[in-house]
Amino acid sequence: MKRTIVCGAGGFIGGHLVKRLKREGYWVRGVDIKEHEYAPTAADEFLLLDLRKLGNCEAALALGPGDPPEIYQLAADMGGMGFIHYAECEVMRHNVLINLNMTHAAAAARVARYFYSSSACVYRDMAPGEPEMPEEGAYPAMPHNEYGWEKLYSERVLLAYARRHGMTARIARFQNCYGPEGTWDGGREKAPAALCRKIAEAEDGGTIDVWGDGTAVRSYTYVDDMVDGILRLMRSDLEGAVNIGCPEYVTVDELAAAIARVAGKKISIRHVEGPVGVQSRNFANDRIYSTGWQSAFPLARGLALTYPWIEAQVRASRGK
Repeated sequence: MKRTIVCGAGGFIGGHLVKRLKREGYWVRGVDIKEHEYAPTAADEFLLLDLRKLGNCEAALALGPGDPPEIYQLAADMGGMGFIHYAECEVMRHNVLINLNMTHAAAAARVARYFYSSSACVYRDMAPGEPEMPEEGAYPAMPHNEYGWEKLYSERVLLAYARRHGMTARIARFQNCYGPEGTWDGGREKAPAALCRKIAEAEDGGTIDVWGDGTAVRSYTYVDDMVDGILRLMRSDLEGAVNIGCPEYVTVDELAAAIARVAGKKISIRHVEGPVGVQSRNFANDRIYSTGWQSAFPLARGLALTYPWIEAQVRASRGK
């Protein structure tokens, strides 16, 4: 049986990745600073460890005799735009510590394959309608926020260790990911979950608040598509960073309207001041397409699976 370790297994994408690996017959050790909020872990073993500490990273990788396991490193201190805007110091410090220590420990343990979850935040601000940005467009570097700078630096740390120690590195730059069993309240939720929650809380004909003027353009990738892209990339021969994202672009107002249709509600939007981020994200996916990956979940289908789950969480939180 193949063995693997998923760091960040208590998080949204990591939790779904563990489930997929188990379905494929892997023995999985999950590692995180917290247990999953919304679902019991599917991992064979789950370790509660703070990966900002080198000794804990070494403990996470200690599996005894046998071939060194492959590593999926998704552990990060992160959230939506509101969180990464006000917690920029924590984001940079905590995540750099996690990635420096995990990369160093993996090289020392002679791990053969190492996956790292980076982000589309490594790219500069873009204008709507710009040509799609290939991976090399991250340089000259000008990320829009500190989360992007941390991700770009951590990419370079992994690539340097891979060169020195003969470790195979695979790096995915995620676009916005959404789906069931992800954070939906508390300040760390991302736009799709936040808007699903607001619309679930609103009465039919009600009004919700949206940060900014609603024109910012994004693409949103359903979690099953993201997990499939992770596995295809990990098993490929693609070196360097690889974008993974659904090539369907909508404004924030269009996203809210799409969720309202799923909810069967008429909703008005009130634009309010708040952190918005870049004007647009528009990235080339040619490299991940070369693995055979294609998005199987257009936005309407993904929201039809996500909204009912968040609506159920809202009702449960109200005791209904």
